[in-house]
Amino acid sequence: MKLKNALLLALTAFIWGTAFVAQSVGMEYIGPFTFNGVRSIIGAFTLLPCILFQKKSCRKIIEEGSSRKDLVVGGLLCGALLFVASSLQQIGIKYTSAGKAGFITSCYIVIVPLIGIFMKKTSGWKIWAAVVLALAGLYCLCITDGFTVGKGDIFIFLCAMAFSAHILVIDFFSPRVNGVVLSCIQFFVCGVASLPCMFVFETPDMVAIISAWMPILYAGVLSCGVAYTLQIIGQRNVNPTIASLILSLESCFSVLAGWVILHEKLSVKESLGCVLMFAAIILAQLPKKGIELCDAG
Repeated sequence: MKLKNALLLALTAFIWGTAFVAQSVGMEYIGPFTFNGVRSIIGAFTLLPCILFQKKSCRKIIEEGSSRKDLVVGGLLCGALLFVASSLQQIGIKYTSAGKAGFITSCYIVIVPLIGIFMKKTSGWKIWAAVVLALAGLYCLCITDGFTVGKGDIFIFLCAMAFSAHILVIDFFSPRVNGVVLSCIQFFVCGVASLPCMFVFETPDMVAIISAWMPILYAGVLSCGVAYTLQIIGQRNVNPTIASLILSLESCFSVLAGWVILHEKLSVKESLGCVLMFAAIILAQLPKKGIELCDAG
């Protein structure tokens, strides 16, 4: 695994982690489908200038039928999975604590390698040891009270399943297509899919949307437009299990962001969680031999 890929995925996790504050503030003004829909459309339009600067790459995609087909299918699948995952997460947060939601969502670090087994992909023992370390770290970071299973927890677990599928779909399509164009398509799909739900389950208010302009822009431009594109580019030819481990640093960065920006207290248990998470990432990448994911065939 190249250092460049690891840094891109770590930056993705950092942006997602710090965007948690923006998402929480935005939800005070508008509903989850409205927030997801507007920020996804903003994220898509944010990437259009980047696509225009990649004229040669885009022209090559149009000329090559196979690449064009992969791009359309990949964009539709990624967009649909992103819509399902983000919607389930927003609904689940209504019925469970933020700590439990963060822990259950990040369970994709276990789900991804498990699904990989059925896809004839293998991971070394150090990857599985890193998964255990990361789970322990997530528990220390996110769980502060008794762990009971409720309706919200089920929604969040289904969200983790959808994010796991999203990671694996990106693993398949990212080496085959232009990452920026794929990201742009997935946001348009997610945004368009959110529109009917927005009008059926919520009452969109332009005044409320304008009032939440700052968190929406942050989530749309950085969390969507920048971070998800970095994920697609960073995941190219990378073991999806290792990618999921690095992306799970999102929970760690969200706690650190709360400590630095919002002056929230960081307990000894939470500090231990951060240490375990970083240790898991280091273990997952050392040494390279025997750890890289092997594609069957």
